[in-house]
Amino acid sequence: MGDTSSNPTADSSLTWKQLCPALQNKTYFNYGGQGPLPTPSLEAITASWKRIQELGPFTTDVWPFIAAEVNSTRRRLAELCGVPPHRLALSENVTSGCVLPLWGLPFDADDRLLISDCEHPGVVAACVELARRQGLSIDSLPVKHLRGDQPSTDAGLAEALEQSLTPRTRLVVLSHLLWNTGQIMPIAAVAERLHQHPRKPYLLVDAAQSFGQIPVAEAAARADIYAFTGHKWACGPEGLGGVALSQRVLEQGQPTLIGWRSLRDESKADLSSADPFHHDSRRFEVATSCVPLMAGLRSSLDLMEQHGHAEARWQRIQTLSSDLWQGLSALAAVSPLLNQPPASGLVSFQISNAPAPADLVQQLGRDGIWIRDLADPSCLRACTHISTSNEEIDRLITALSTIS
Repeated sequence: MGDTSSNPTADSSLTWKQLCPALQNKTYFNYGGQGPLPTPSLEAITASWKRIQELGPFTTDVWPFIAAEVNSTRRRLAELCGVPPHRLALSENVTSGCVLPLWGLPFDADDRLLISDCEHPGVVAACVELARRQGLSIDSLPVKHLRGDQPSTDAGLAEALEQSLTPRTRLVVLSHLLWNTGQIMPIAAVAERLHQHPRKPYLLVDAAQSFGQIPVAEAAARADIYAFTGHKWACGPEGLGGVALSQRVLEQGQPTLIGWRSLRDESKADLSSADPFHHDSRRFEVATSCVPLMAGLRSSLDLMEQHGHAEARWQRIQTLSSDLWQGLSALAAVSPLLNQPPASGLVSFQISNAPAPADLVQQLGRDGIWIRDLADPSCLRACTHISTSNEEIDRLITALSTIS
């Protein structure tokens, strides 16, 4: 029942909007914060929870079911990331997926971390604390200024990387899809450049905005740490994600937050073993997780596939974000951050002579339209997904036109 419980009542004739209760009473543009959970995915979670109670919850009868749930989820996420299952660790969120392997990497005093200027505060804070504890230095990789098409973005990043790398650079931190500007970073090309560096710096990629939105296999397979969540663009439940790890991280990285899932033999404490840990991705897993969430995420992924393959969904997202970008650009007081339609569903923009972004979010929310504000750069962000309609885009643009 490990795989079959993931989608008990899905109807492929229903639109994505019809499957999501959260989309019935609002105009929603916050997929980059959290995606709406489809009803079949919620039902899959409930069915899994019920089955665990019927078989267990703590009996020898329940363990095969739980193992099947874990293994099928690991295989599914590994396939999407283009890596073998032994290189895919399950996590609770992007932050834990980044931090647990990061803190286990071998660093020397005076090593340098190169962090882009568009990273999420949680990941940045973890790197700053790591540097403080281990005597490392931090450099900034400028990418916020990259606002053009993909070729110019790729070239600009390559130039910035050449100017920012030092002989002591040991780690580069770069999101696959920048959470504030919406630009896509050429992760595979960055990985190739780092491979040519004498020290072969590790590449840590925050994939919070890419997984479930754009194809990720090439980037995930080339990065050393590629951490993602299922609750944003994949529209799964919060509390479950994963991290694709390179073989060298599995060989060189040490477990950090340690629990029974990290151990090859969890049945007894062993004071004499110098290496009690799994030699695959499980060395970066900790302890008890919420297994029913796995059925929910697989259900959402199945439903996504029913609404088109990854490339087709990405194309629809791009078409909708282009429509939104064009409509925003037509408003005199509105300035999109990018100087052309984005290659993703994230559309960030600024409005002159308007209320503060946070106040504007609340004002739109009172009318049932939900976007978000960002602090760096100070702007507003609206996200289009496969469920977004042109009528919703028109509604947002009309609402903004009355403000601007």
